[in-house]
Amino acid sequence: MNKRDFIKAGLLAGVASQLPLKSSAATVVAGAKHKKIKNWVWTNPNQKDTDDELATRYTSYKTAGITGILFEADSERHFRAAKAYGLEAHRWMWTFNRAELITIHPDWYSKNRNGDSCADKPPYVNYYRWLCPSRPEVQQYLEQQVTDILDKDYIDGIHLDYVRYCDVVLPVNLWDKYKIEQTKELPEYDYCYCEVCRAKFKEQYGTELADIQFPEASLSWRLFRYNNISRVVNSLSNIANQHKKVITAAVFPTPEIARRNVRQDWTDWKLDGVCPMIYHGFYKEKVTWIGDAVAEGVHFLAGAFPLYAGLYLSDFKNDEEIRQGVQLAFKNGAHGVSFFGNVTPGVLEILRSELVQKHA
Repeated sequence: MNKRDFIKAGLLAGVASQLPLKSSAATVVAGAKHKKIKNWVWTNPNQKDTDDELATRYTSYKTAGITGILFEADSERHFRAAKAYGLEAHRWMWTFNRAELITIHPDWYSKNRNGDSCADKPPYVNYYRWLCPSRPEVQQYLEQQVTDILDKDYIDGIHLDYVRYCDVVLPVNLWDKYKIEQTKELPEYDYCYCEVCRAKFKEQYGTELADIQFPEASLSWRLFRYNNISRVVNSLSNIANQHKKVITAAVFPTPEIARRNVRQDWTDWKLDGVCPMIYHGFYKEKVTWIGDAVAEGVHFLAGAFPLYAGLYLSDFKNDEEIRQGVQLAFKNGAHGVSFFGNVTPGVLEILRSELVQKHA
């Protein structure tokens, strides 16, 4: 079972049939002059895929206007196959949510406002093990991870995920599932209050965190954490630039939600693109909210880098809703979309036809 079932329920399924080659959307996109459109698929490579299945799938992706794949695991065969059929192949990396160091460096893990470490008391689900971004050794570890990934010649770029703090507030649709009402910031989900964070905060602001009566309401404490994440991201971006490879990130759906829910200020990052996870069902919103979220992100980015609207296919009731979501993303300034879920031939045909229509 994919660990991301917590926030992205359902397994990915590959597309095993090729779309008709009428009016190739890839050709249309390549000819677009006003801005370069890119469209992505988040997926986990399945080692049971045959070479023929990969050829069929990736050809159908290319024909429909998909330009790149974000692979959650390393598989040289999948990466090279994608590249052979004209797609960019990027490694999708979990960033701060990593469990592999619990027994080696338990002190590297974040602590909540109650003083509990997620190394031994993870919030929400067992795999929520968050590294503390205040620690230089954590930044160095992540820098080495990115370097090792981008040193591989078959990898075109790095895609950062879980590049944030733990959710102090979950999307409202998950409150029932976890029997939580998060109308205020609860201490057991508010991170990180470790000794390193406290010391660095005092160094920067001249204030003991313990002396702040309501730290969850402190603007300085929030800014400290935004900047903590941004510092690490921009360091990883420098590594990508040195490798002459692309760096993107999966982020929360709007700048406001990202800052409020997970202390993530993605408009302040140095990236080549961002994929906000505009999963309208998670926030109990209608499809039309996709347009609002895209517009907000595009506005606050102010042209710094492209925004690709992340669409969670299971949130849509039918193909017409998917078409509406794609249309709203483009209408409100997205440079493309990124699909998570079962990318069927029908989904690909919707994308292909919308791209043809957009550039007719």
